[in-house]
Amino acid sequence: MDSLIAAAARALATGDTLGALKRVALREDPPALALRGIAMAQLGEHPRARELLRRAARGFGNHEALARARCVVAEAEVALAMRDLGWSPRALTAASATLEARADRANAMQARVIAARRLLLLGRLHEAEAAMERIDAHGLPPALAAVAELTRVELALRSLRIGPARAALARAHDAAERARIPALMSEVAEARTALDSPAARRLSADGEQTLRLDEVATLLASGALVVDGCRRGLRVGGQWRSLARRPVLFALAHALAQTWPNDADRESLIADAFRMRRPDDTHRARLRVEIGRLRTLVRGMAHIEATPRGFIFVPCDGQDVVVLAPPIDSDQASLLALLSDGAAWSTSALALALGDSQRTVQRALAELETAERVRSIGRARARRWLAPPLAGFTTILLLPAALPIE
Repeated sequence: MDSLIAAAARALATGDTLGALKRVALREDPPALALRGIAMAQLGEHPRARELLRRAARGFGNHEALARARCVVAEAEVALAMRDLGWSPRALTAASATLEARADRANAMQARVIAARRLLLLGRLHEAEAAMERIDAHGLPPALAAVAELTRVELALRSLRIGPARAALARAHDAAERARIPALMSEVAEARTALDSPAARRLSADGEQTLRLDEVATLLASGALVVDGCRRGLRVGGQWRSLARRPVLFALAHALAQTWPNDADRESLIADAFRMRRPDDTHRARLRVEIGRLRTLVRGMAHIEATPRGFIFVPCDGQDVVVLAPPIDSDQASLLALLSDGAAWSTSALALALGDSQRTVQRALAELETAERVRSIGRARARRWLAPPLAGFTTILLLPAALPIE
């Protein structure tokens, strides 16, 4: 490695992107191309960065497996920043094994962190946690240690484990202070803000109350029957019943919970679940059928009893019934939560993260664009979607698979 390449690498490691470019901007050899690609990624020029990294990987010979593996890791990180989530992790896993076999522990750990962050974006929390268990931040460069700990913070927050999240946040802060990189310090500050910001609303007969993430965790552990509008399901302690794919049953459960401890009349239930303002006997018959399905689904958590005017929730063990509502009322809340991270998302990446079809996501984006809540850049396959940050609250509970499924 010549002196200019070494100096550019040191500059990139400390966050001095322009200083690195000054040293390698006019060079076309593979090491210089790789460093230029990383520099362009730090400047936000992700398509150009990916092109440079691919050229660098092709330029390294078969005997330079270590350098090629480093390019693969860097390109994977660029893809993550571009929210290109459709790539196979096999190449990254192979690169990580190559780096570890050649004693490049820092880059091997970085590859594992990238894989875990991708799983987090896709809402695959259990797989992300398993990936993070294989990462030991001890002895890593401060910048990489900070990124690893921030990943642990997000994983813990999305699983509503507040204690581990605070501990990981403290470690991330220490590592970011040692790294002295402003962008990392800003990410740590944002994570701390998420802990102290409103995350949901508690609706009950007494009114509405905003809750922080730690308060949401306390509520879910309280033993109350929680109709969760963020995750769209019902929870009692460790029991969880998902209604995300059964909107009629969720609407009925939500309506019954909102009127608890009183009953909900049949006309209101039909209006909420079936969108009918003038019900007839067929709608009342359908209501009985759907209530029967909901009664079966919540068995062991609560009973649903008929009253002269409608139906009522009767929780087991006499616990309370609470509605946990998202901080914003919108059918596209999860979509807005993903877009509010400031990155430019493709339709395919959004569909992967949400578990929906691309056509469903496209229709939702069209509605949000008409309402001027999102905007697009580019055209055709290069089209990406952006949304302004949702200020005043955290979107943790709106992200896909925000709560663990028991």
